[in-house]
Amino acid sequence: MKSGRHEKILEIISEYPVETQDEIISRLKEAGYKATQATISRDIKDLRLVKTLGSDGKYRYTSADKHGVDLRSGFAQLFGSSVVSVDSAQNISVIKTLSGMANAVCASLDSMENSAIVGTIAGDDTIFVACRDSESAAALSESLKQYLRR
Repeated sequence: MKSGRHEKILEIISEYPVETQDEIISRLKEAGYKATQATISRDIKDLRLVKTLGSDGKYRYTSADKHGVDLRSGFAQLFGSSVVSVDSAQNISVIKTLSGMANAVCASLDSMENSAIVGTIAGDDTIFVACRDSESAAALSESLKQYLRR
């Protein structure tokens, strides 16, 4: 079931300019698949989907693996245009985004596979990044702030 859903998601994002998880859920439903937002969020992470800027100025889901997307460049572009602030508290980095962009930024951050990161969780406009220790969180936060200055 999961692999079939994954294949369908990849098919959907290759055929349509999908901007939101809700669009993925709707298109999956049309194809006979049932999925929750939490399931789609995990699928996006598993498939290493990232949001990239289209020629019309809108962000759309694309497959980093199959479309040869430069992850660092895509991350920098998405991060720079979607993130409002970055801070840390003990071993947690906190990233504030524009409304609705936290999940995309979080998925993109996860695709970078940073060894200092233990795990991430995203809401609508906030991302919590659990790091191994307070030093790692502070270093990650400072590193991420560099993307805001570009």
